[in-house]
Amino acid sequence: MKRFLPFIIVVVVGLLAIGGGAYFYRVKRSANPALKISRTEAAPSGEAVHVLGPADALVTLEEFGDFQCPPCGRLSESINQLQKQYNIRVIYRNFPLPMHAHAKEAACAAEAAGQQGKFWQMHDLLFREQEVWSHSKDARSLFQAYAGMLQLDLSRFRNDMDSPEVQQQVETDQHRGAAIGVKTTPTLFLNNQAVPPSDTDPNKLPALVENAVKSTKPSS
Repeated sequence: MKRFLPFIIVVVVGLLAIGGGAYFYRVKRSANPALKISRTEAAPSGEAVHVLGPADALVTLEEFGDFQCPPCGRLSESINQLQKQYNIRVIYRNFPLPMHAHAKEAACAAEAAGQQGKFWQMHDLLFREQEVWSHSKDARSLFQAYAGMLQLDLSRFRNDMDSPEVQQQVETDQHRGAAIGVKTTPTLFLNNQAVPPSDTDPNKLPALVENAVKSTKPSS
């Protein structure tokens, strides 16, 4: 057995290296999404509003989401695809739930990235890597690693995560959601009409968006 021990060690180390390399490749790839038409608008109340798509879009999809919420994670890419396919306007608002240990910190990470113009890139990365950081005992270190992958100023990112401005932004989103009856995530509004919870599903939402787009097109 001792004769084979060095070979066993080499094989185990090799497998670990391959697995680690595959993981970091996946994370690096997800940190470089396609360019999006995105911006941060200022609402009348003064808070920032994160928007994808044209300002004059006929259909607006507003989401109150939690970065640690598995259904939100499953829905994220579907919303991205719908935005591209129909050129709709998408708004994301933070609604971290108390039951999720890292949800508020993740929301602050996204807002801190937004301070450097990369809210949506961090938004996508957090959802794509949700399974990794959600179960980490040190999620903040992973958020900082993601910020590095997005080529953010890390010192500024760390400071912004804890800044009153970022904390206030997350709380403002939560208060807005609570005021209009949001209790869980994902909660969606399509042209200011609440989407039934049963339809906030990647398999059902496309039909709702398609119908909304068709209904807003002027009749010929």
